[in-house]
Amino acid sequence: MARNFKDLSEREILALAISLEEEDGRVYSDFADGLRETYPATAKLFDDMAVEESGHRASLFETYRARFGEHIPLLRRQDVKGFVQRRPLWLSRPLKIADARKQAELMELETRRFYQKAMRQVSDASIRKLLGDLEEVERKHQVAAEAMSESISPDTKHNEDEAQRRLFVLQIVQPGLAGLMDGSVSTLAPVFAAAFATKSSNDAFLVGLAASIGAGISMAFAEALSDDGLMTGRGRPMLRGAVTGLMTAAGGIGHTLPFLIKDFHVAFIAAVVVVSLELAIIAWIRNRYMDTPLLSAAFQVVVGGVLVFAVGIWIGSS
Repeated sequence: MARNFKDLSEREILALAISLEEEDGRVYSDFADGLRETYPATAKLFDDMAVEESGHRASLFETYRARFGEHIPLLRRQDVKGFVQRRPLWLSRPLKIADARKQAELMELETRRFYQKAMRQVSDASIRKLLGDLEEVERKHQVAAEAMSESISPDTKHNEDEAQRRLFVLQIVQPGLAGLMDGSVSTLAPVFAAAFATKSSNDAFLVGLAASIGAGISMAFAEALSDDGLMTGRGRPMLRGAVTGLMTAAGGIGHTLPFLIKDFHVAFIAAVVVVSLELAIIAWIRNRYMDTPLLSAAFQVVVGGVLVFAVGIWIGSS
């Protein structure tokens, strides 16, 4: 059962402080490890913070040993009431730089408050002095954590922003674009084949809905099972699969919805307009995030879309 902080002895407070400094140092080391490849400058800051936490632990241990001997009772943050449960963000891969910085800020704030409370509870002058010194250091750490972005040079910040953009493109834009292209283009043939074969808006809508959902499920599984993202840096398989599947379904449903209109000719014209918008959006995304020239992107997308569209009309009219 977790104990109340006010019931801890001086010996237990020092033991807890040693445990907290060790845990914080290991968390900062994990942050540095998770960010080193993509954000080396921020990783270096976390490495430095880990070294400082190790120094704090050594100072606490020396004071503890001089006062209470060699044995340190096992007392962790989860053994004392009042500590916030931490989500293990340091284990996440890929690690988001904003999450790491925010977590560091909260950690320093919590440790500083711990030292403030501990100082009011101990009576030994040497222990109070050490705790006061560490509280001041943690205050500076908190300020440094809050200003971590500002402590990085503009060139490094630009490089980190570019790295973050590349990860966003790799983990979100690419799978989403693949799904949108597949859903928007591949479902054209069955939707418009059904429309021209039956001249019924309702039949075209049902075929389009089934094709869109089926394609979304298929693409979601295909993307999620393609690789685990560890070697490629493409992120979590479940997230990629969900993005791909949702965008595939959205791409197909977009030009299916107009067939809710009862008048077949009006529905057909509306669907053609939606298809044009979908292809234009795909071309813009390819130009914006994949650095494909706009005219080239538009040509590639339009040619593919027109071919599939023509095949659907041809089959539906035969």
